[in-house]
Amino acid sequence: MVFTLILYPLKRIRYLTIRFDAEIQAYEVPAFRGAVVEKAGREHVAFHNHLGETGFVYRYPVIQYKRVGRNPLIVCVDEGVDEIHHFFQNQTWDILLGDRPLTLRVRDLRLNQYTLQAWEHSFALRIENWLALNTENYARYQALTSEEGRLALLEQVLTGNILSLAKGLGWFVERPVVVRITRLSAPRWRRFKEQLLTVFDADFESNVFLPEYIGLGKGVSHGFGVVFRSRANHLPQNQREHGE
Repeated sequence: MVFTLILYPLKRIRYLTIRFDAEIQAYEVPAFRGAVVEKAGREHVAFHNHLGETGFVYRYPVIQYKRVGRNPLIVCVDEGVDEIHHFFQNQTWDILLGDRPLTLRVRDLRLNQYTLQAWEHSFALRIENWLALNTENYARYQALTSEEGRLALLEQVLTGNILSLAKGLGWFVERPVVVRITRLSAPRWRRFKEQLLTVFDADFESNVFLPEYIGLGKGVSHGFGVVFRSRANHLPQNQREHGE
């Protein structure tokens, strides 16, 4: 399967969030993902990004699975908006989280359009359960002795995460992406694919306006790196027209 990537200086995306009224625990997000994949059908690659037993589609996930509050939530980006019908065409939305049966009912559904671009001013954002450090970056992080140096490294990683999202969605970033972390939680450990990895929560400012609940960094389809935005943000005019 070959994917052709076309980059645009401005990228308008369709963005669908579906929040269900059931309750799940944070550790159940991977099970929620697996249950939705089985319900939709494993032949629909956008739900899981796997090809056969061992292959993998290396692209930004267009269907992502989250826990917001205590509720499961699905985020669909661009083609993911079209693909989600494979799940909703089922007569029932009864799923199994491990051995636990769960009936899904839609609590809130929002379809928006956003224009991705870098602005001259910044927006206040927050990221939770951010898997910032891969093996290489973790070694660099541990070797740094000052908090300023560690913060600068994390800002560099977060900038790279935004650029990876842009590339994955076919957006050519026309000006430098600016990121400044204003508050950082203590690191803590979370399990991801049988590994214990370091996660952070961070408040940050960026000149890229990001839709709420979109994922940044590693593990975004498993509920990691969830972005929230400050309600005090001033939305650009085109986002007021095409966003929430």
